[in-house]
Amino acid sequence: MSFSRIEPLDPGARRGALRPAAQRSRVRWVNPAWLTVAASLMLTLVGVYCINLTAGVSSDGFSSLATKQLALLMLGILAGAFIAAPDYRWIGRLSPLLIIATLGALVFVMLPWAPEALVTPRNGARRWINLGVTDFQPSELAKIAYVIAVARYLRFRENHRRFLGLAPPAIITFVPMGLILIEPDLGTALLFLPALFAMLIAAGAKLKHLLIVCAVAMATTPAMYPLLQPHQKARIQAVINQVTGDESGRDTINYQGDRAMTLVGAGGTVGMGAKKSRAVIHFNALPEDHNDMIFAVVANRFGLLGTIGMLGLYLLWVGGALLTAATCTEPFGRLLAVGLAAIVATQMTINIGMTVGLLPITGMTLPFVSAGGASLIVSYMMAGFILNIGLRRPLYLQRKSFEFSTEDGV
Repeated sequence: MSFSRIEPLDPGARRGALRPAAQRSRVRWVNPAWLTVAASLMLTLVGVYCINLTAGVSSDGFSSLATKQLALLMLGILAGAFIAAPDYRWIGRLSPLLIIATLGALVFVMLPWAPEALVTPRNGARRWINLGVTDFQPSELAKIAYVIAVARYLRFRENHRRFLGLAPPAIITFVPMGLILIEPDLGTALLFLPALFAMLIAAGAKLKHLLIVCAVAMATTPAMYPLLQPHQKARIQAVINQVTGDESGRDTINYQGDRAMTLVGAGGTVGMGAKKSRAVIHFNALPEDHNDMIFAVVANRFGLLGTIGMLGLYLLWVGGALLTAATCTEPFGRLLAVGLAAIVATQMTINIGMTVGLLPITGMTLPFVSAGGASLIVSYMMAGFILNIGLRRPLYLQRKSFEFSTEDGV
C-alpha cells in the first residue's frame, strides 16, 4: 500500500483558511451609515449656500459668515472622524465621566458668580461659554451625553417592561432636561422626551405603558402654562395669532414669524433666482435669517420643490441611522443610533414647524444647515457615532438583548 504525499499548507494560508471570514476584518466598510454621512455633507453645503444669501445685496463672493461656516464644516468633519475612529463601545464606558462633565457645564453657566468673560447672558438666557474662537453651548453636548447614558442603562435590562420600571430612565431624562429649562432653553429641552420614547420602544418597552404616559402628559400640559416665562407665553400667543389670522401683533410678538412666513410664501413652487432671492431676503429683514430661520431662506431660494428635496435629505439621514440600528446586533449601539436619529428628526421638525408658523419660536437651529459652531460640530459628532456603529462588526458570543416573551402582551 502506498500513500500519496500530502504537502503541508503554508502557515499563513492555513490560518487564513481556518479563520472565519468575519474575523479577517473587524471593520465593515459597506454599511448604511454612509447614507447618513452623505446626507450630512449635502445638508451642510445647502446651508453654506443659503447662509451666503443672507449677506446682503452688495455682497461679492463668499461672505464672512459663509466662509466661517465652511471652516466649521472642516472642524465638524474632523470631530466626526475622531468619534468614528475608536470602537463606540469603549466610548460608552466613559459615559459616567461624560455625564458628570456635561452636567457640570450646565450648572456652571447658571452660576451667578461665573465670570462674565466666560458666561455672557444673551436676552436673559445663560447658555454659552466663551472659548475665544467660538462659543460652546453645553446643552448641545448634553444631547449626545444623554443618549449615551440612556442607551447604556437600557442595554441589558428588562425592568422598563414594567410601568414602574420607566421611572429610572425618566429620572435620567429630567435631570439634564430640567437644567436646560432653567437656562432657559425650551427648544433643546423638548428634544429629550422623543429620544427617550424612541429608545424605550427599541428596547422593548410596552406600548400600552408609553401611551398611558403620553395621555397623562397631555392631560397635565395645560396646568404647566402658568409656570412658563412671560416671553414663552408670548411665543405661544404668537402662534395662536398666526393660526387665527390676528395681525395685531404683526410688528411685535409676531414680527419674526410673519417675516419668516413671508419669505417662505414668496418662494412659491420652484423658488426665486439667486440675485432676486438675495434682495428679497435682505429687504425682508428677518431676524436670525442665517441661523434659527435658515429654513425660510431655503424655501425662498428653492421653493416648495427644494424644501421637499431637503426633507428628503433628512429622511436619508434618519433612514441611514435606523438601518444602521437594524443591522447592529449589539444593544448599546442599536439604542445609540435610534436615540440620535430621534434627536435629529425632532430638532428638524421643531425648527421647520416654528418657521412656518405651526409651532412657537424656540430659538432652535436646523441641524447641519443653520450657522453656528457648537450646533454644527455636535451634529457631525452624531453622524460620527452612526458611522462608528455601522463600521463595527458584532462580537462573537455576544450577550443577547431585547428578546422578550410576548405572552404578557405589548
